[in-house]
Formats: sequence, C-alpha cells, structure tokens
Amino acid sequence: MESSPEAPRTPVLPESVRVVNVGLGMFAEAVRAQGAEAVDIDWRIPAGGREDLVAALERLDGVFADRAREANGEVVRRLDEGAPLLTRVGTAADEVPTMGPRTLLHPGPPIPWESFCDPLRRSARAAVIAEGWATDPEGAERLVASGEVELEAANEHATAIPMASVLGPSAPVVVVELPSGDGRAFSGLNQGPGQTPWFGVETPEAVERLVFLREVVGPVLGEAISRGGPVDVFALVAQGLQMGDDAHMRIQATTNLLVRQLLPHLVGAEHPGRVEAAAFLSQNHLVFLNLGMAAAKAIADHASGVPGSSIVTAMARNGTTFGIRLSGTGDRWFVGEAPPVSDALYHSGYGPEDSAPDIGDSAVLELIGLGGAAAAASPAVAAFIGGSIADCVATTEAVETICVGRSRRFKLPYLDHRGSPLGVDVRKVVELQVTPAITTGILHRSAGLGQVGAGVARAPMAPFEEALLALDERLSDAP
Repeated sequence: MESSPEAPRTPVLPESVRVVNVGLGMFAEAVRAQGAEAVDIDWRIPAGGREDLVAALERLDGVFADRAREANGEVVRRLDEGAPLLTRVGTAADEVPTMGPRTLLHPGPPIPWESFCDPLRRSARAAVIAEGWATDPEGAERLVASGEVELEAANEHATAIPMASVLGPSAPVVVVELPSGDGRAFSGLNQGPGQTPWFGVETPEAVERLVFLREVVGPVLGEAISRGGPVDVFALVAQGLQMGDDAHMRIQATTNLLVRQLLPHLVGAEHPGRVEAAAFLSQNHLVFLNLGMAAAKAIADHASGVPGSSIVTAMARNGTTFGIRLSGTGDRWFVGEAPPVSDALYHSGYGPEDSAPDIGDSAVLELIGLGGAAAAASPAVAAFIGGSIADCVATTEAVETICVGRSRRFKLPYLDHRGSPLGVDVRKVVELQVTPAITTGILHRSAGLGQVGAGVARAPMAPFEEALLALDERLSDAP
C-alpha cells in the first residue's frame, strides 16, 4: 500500500535574528534599527584589489613566509633590544661619516636644490650664513644654486634631523652609540621654539640661534656629558611615556628628566656660557627630540639589511617627497609625495591653506614604537586626533594592525601597560591599505613665518606598494 505524500511544510520565520555583517556598515545599521543584533566585520579587498600587489602578497605570505618570519624576528629583536647611549657632543665635520667641508645635510630622501620646499630653502640659506660662506640670503642662494655647496640627505650619513633642519659641518651634533658596537647615529641640537631655521626662518635672529648653539650650548652640553658619563636614552623615554609623552609631538616629560640628570654637571661646567646654555636647555621643552631621533636612527640602521625582511627601517620627509626603506631591500629609497598634515590644530589666523607638506626625519620614531604608535600614552596628543583618550587608543591600535610585534620596554599606561606596536610590516600596510600615522609640526608654506600648527600626517601608500613589489622581486630572484 502506497504511503500518502507528506503535506507541504509551512515556513516559519525566526523569532530573533543575529547578523554578522561583512562589508558596508549601513547594512548592520539597518538591522540594529529594527531591534536585532549585528556585528560588523572590518573587511576590505586586500591591497585595494590590485592584481600585482595581491599576487606579491600571496608569495610573501606563502612560499616566502618562513623566510620573512625568520628575518622579521631578527629585525624586531634588534629594534627591541638595542640600548643606545648618548656618549658625547661634537661637530658634524668631526663626527659624521663622510661629511664634506662644504656639505649641507637635509632631512628626507635625497632631493635636488630646485625641488627644495620654501621652508627647507630658508633653513639651508641660514646654515650657509652661519657657516660664514655668505653674508645674506641672496648670497647663500647663489652659492647653493651654483653647486659650490653639496646637498646630501642626512639619512645617508647615519643622521636624523627634525622638521626643516639643515646641518653644516661646524654644527654641533649629539653622538648616540650602541654599546654592542653595532652602530652609531647623529642629530643636531634642537634649535628651540620661536623664529628658528628648523621652522623655516632665515632672519638674522635665526642665524644667531645657530651660532649660539655652536659656540655656547654645544660645548657646555658636551662638557656636562663628559663629566656625567653616557646617558641611557631609552630609559628616559620609557619613563616619559608614563608621564604623558608620546616621545615625538609631546616630549616635555622626557626633556625634564634629561635636564635633571645633567643639572649637576651643567652647574659644574667651566665654559663661560654655562648659565646661558643652562637657561636655554631649561626653557626648550623639545631638547630631547633630537636625541630620541638619533637613538631611533641608531637602532633602525642596525636593524636594516636583513635579507628577506619586510619591516620598514627608514621613513623620512623633506617637504616635497616622502620615502621609506625596507630592511630586506637595503639602501634603496621608495618615494612618493610628502603628505599634508590632515588632522591638525592651527595657531590663530592660520589654516590648511598656509601649511607646508609634512617634513623632517622624525618619523623614524614611529618605526620603533613611539610617536603615533605611542599616542595612547599621551592625553596631550588627543587634541590633534579627535579630542579624547579613546582617539589616542584608536590611533595606537591602528598602528598595531600593521606591526609584527610589541615593544618590551615602551609601555602604554592607558592600554594596561602593554608594549607599543613595533616593526611596521610592509605586507600588512599594503594588504590593509593602512599607513603609519605620524605626529608632527606644521610649517608655513611660503612666508618664512615658522611653525603655524601641529597635527597628524598619514604616510602615502605608493612607496609601501612599490617597496612590497621590490621585496617580492628580490626574493623571487634569490637562489
């Protein structure tokens, strides 16, 4: 006997819905508006969908993954374990390798004089006058334009200098060395606030500041360090992070710690300008910036040249171009346009139309877990990136998505004292289309008026994409 067919089942709608949304946030918002639960997954097309980049990522995360993981582990170890010491102050001519007698060192990737932005031109002319090679800006301009003065990137000489700084051979420099003997790096003395060359000013007062640093501050500071012995740079940074610094935009606490350590030896200095030098150091809250940059440069250079590594070990701007280097591609620069400073606070009367593109070598700090990577440590930085500690935390966590590790010494108090992000990985940058955030000052575009604000710049994507393809090519060609 045949069984009768089953009666058709009536569909029953669920009484409740929970949604996992991948893609546009508006779909999840529509679900939540109807009283249901929705969880957003932050997903995007890898590498913006570019086929050549996706193919390179597949190889770098596939057949080359073991090589990259081993190399990156070594790079992060060097970045995390290097303990740079401030050992002395000397002149650029005496300390900086291959510094010529008529050489000026500028920030960022190499660039010809005709491509210098206005603030950097003004700083270079001020340096020429301070060296005694010319007596006025017009004469300095002719001298540089004629080629009688060499222009070279500070990064090519193990040197990192902030904003529009330009170093001549007689300029005083701090010398930072790794105790292991694996390297040293240099920076000029911070020129302080006001109308100074590192802010793109070339007035007589600006030139006088350079002479004062050379004749008074450099010798006094050098004598104090000689008396007191080497300074553990990162020990001061680690303390400063607990006191509200990000060690890039906000450096007051770390500067105070440095001045306190040097104080007995400044008082005991024999130089007749010791009082003036001590007053300058105590009134300049950015004294430590250059020292921190030299320390960062020393360990970043030590971490470069590891075959197979995808970690960024140089990041610099000159107001015209922005460039990076990878540990696994050696000394090659990957260059794009210098970015604007998008998230910014301006001095009264100024705005985006007045601002020059981002400039300076200080972005090396972001590569070792400071600056934007340590924004979560600094309530003062919140004013530039949204206004709240939550915005600072979000900035740090965004950097964390493109890094391969965390610092064991730079701890972030508002993130339960976990280490700051360390080791920017070009693979993650390109895959996620997220570049490092750089805390920075803003210079006037063309009028020589100095600093007009501060904010956060976003590194351009193009250099990272070019670097990824170059690393893929190098590994593909390797035996």
